[in-house]
Amino acid sequence: MTDPYREQHKQRLAYMPWLYPRLKPRHRAWAEPWQAALQAEWSRLETVHFGVHCFVAPQARLFAEPGRDIRIGDHTHLAADCVLHGPLTLGEHVSINHHATLEGGAAGIEIGDHTRIAAYATLYAFDHGLDAGALVREQPVRSRGIRIGRDVWLGARAGVVDGVTIGDHAVVGMGTVVTRDVPPWTIVAGNPARPIGRRPGAPPP
Repeated sequence: MTDPYREQHKQRLAYMPWLYPRLKPRHRAWAEPWQAALQAEWSRLETVHFGVHCFVAPQARLFAEPGRDIRIGDHTHLAADCVLHGPLTLGEHVSINHHATLEGGAAGIEIGDHTRIAAYATLYAFDHGLDAGALVREQPVRSRGIRIGRDVWLGARAGVVDGVTIGDHAVVGMGTVVTRDVPPWTIVAGNPARPIGRRPGAPPP
């Protein structure tokens, strides 16, 4: 018989996966087998590789054809309704919140350890040509890749375009569109993104 309280708790974890490591032993007793089964099924269906102590919401959407692997580091959490299309490499202790979209293109997306990607953020590692002599749908597609450093925070609804590198410890404000590289420790905001400061206590640039 289905336990409605357990099902509600699964929904809570799916949209707030940072609660997973804090589960009490009585909840961990059912949550860990639940997660093991989900992750095994993802790995059977797609070329997805999970580290240890990961969490993936059943409502997440992971697509990883052969040669477009998704590699997920230890203690990384993927929330409900996020869409991940490889090639992607996520470090350890990474958090991808609900409705975020990561499209690896051909060159891929790399995300460093301890980075947080907030809800509805979008990262697209490809771009269409814009030549006036052809329809957009007929243009060649290029992909240079996206590199996100360690301990980076991308705010809600932030966007990152192809070819961008965001340095370690940087912060990207809510609704920001990042069209060029961001130096380490820098806080950026706006559309297009502009530096507005540095993290308090950051070393000199």
